[in-house]
Amino acid sequence: MPDVTREVQFDTVHGPSLVAQATVSPATLTLGVEEEFLLADPRTGRVVPAAREIRERAAGPGADRLVFELTQFQLESNSAVHTGLRDLHGDLLEMRRAAADAAASAGLALIACGTALDGNPGVPPLSSCPRYQAMLREFGAVMDGQGVCGCHIHVGIADREEAVRVSNHLRPWLPVLQALAANSPIADGRDTGYASWRALMMGRWPSAEPPPFFRSAEHYESLVAGMLAGGTILDRKMIYWLVRPSDHVPTLEIRAADVCPTAGETVLLAGLVRGLAETALRDVRAGVPAPDVEDTLLRAAYWRAARDGVDGEALDLLSGSGARIPAWRLVDRLLDHVRPVLEENGDWEPLTLQLDRVRHSGSGAARQRAAYARRGRLGDVAELLMAQTAVSCWA
Repeated sequence: MPDVTREVQFDTVHGPSLVAQATVSPATLTLGVEEEFLLADPRTGRVVPAAREIRERAAGPGADRLVFELTQFQLESNSAVHTGLRDLHGDLLEMRRAAADAAASAGLALIACGTALDGNPGVPPLSSCPRYQAMLREFGAVMDGQGVCGCHIHVGIADREEAVRVSNHLRPWLPVLQALAANSPIADGRDTGYASWRALMMGRWPSAEPPPFFRSAEHYESLVAGMLAGGTILDRKMIYWLVRPSDHVPTLEIRAADVCPTAGETVLLAGLVRGLAETALRDVRAGVPAPDVEDTLLRAAYWRAARDGVDGEALDLLSGSGARIPAWRLVDRLLDHVRPVLEENGDWEPLTLQLDRVRHSGSGAARQRAAYARRGRLGDVAELLMAQTAVSCWA
């Protein structure tokens, strides 16, 4: 396929946008992104159940792709299908701004944060969907405090057999993705001690964990059938494995991350996920076996990623040692692993530039903690989150 010239643009930390020019080959795999957001009081960060009003107020480009989520204080955005990172970035920012403008017109804020800052005790105000009421009846207090916000990346892999085999290759990298995207240290009015409290909250659901190692697509379906028969899930939408073949679009869906604070960081996550998936797909087609990481160690690594984020330690699963090492070292190892694909697709320069900004300015979790530490006020964190969400930059 002939090379084409593509311009890739991301917002910088301060000042005008950075534009990188590269001669690239079009990426093989498509990308789509779902982002979940909270509606909150901009002064206190307290969630406000106003999703229907905000959805009705939303106008302009992107507004038609804002949908309801589990609770009445959440909104979700669904991107179009993209191959270029610049186009994905523009799409995400367009939807964020449509929702943020609608929220502001009602005196509220749209914030990209994995958890409600000021808490959400008891059963949240659920969206008017019979399915959610059925989940409440079946799972009871698991629903207490729910309404957490994640970022789901869809990579276009239509063949189910290839999708589950790519899932096997992605399993060891799921904790790294969670660590990099951790953005929920504050919940119930305090610092939880975790970079991603959302991961702990989601982990209360029976299927919300790293997926098992699948022998085949048939094996995948047999496990799903067993969960349905046993009642651990009520329907296929409740397959909350951190990576799964989608049931409604021809993709592999990666669900390991908190919602990212900025659109630029979401594109960083999506670009790395696609790099991992494309590298894995090539290995699958070449007959390269996936690392068979033990389930117990993988869960331990995911817990460590939720606790420390990218600013602390991580478990080294791929070397076989399971030793604790700096999390950034595993991020660098991920970059080395996917570099050939990223360079081939023209994604290397924009993604490494965005990653350098995160190294310099801190992760989403670190920035929240810094805002909270200054005066111990949730309102300062809410102000930071509101600014990041709407303009795709950070303080």
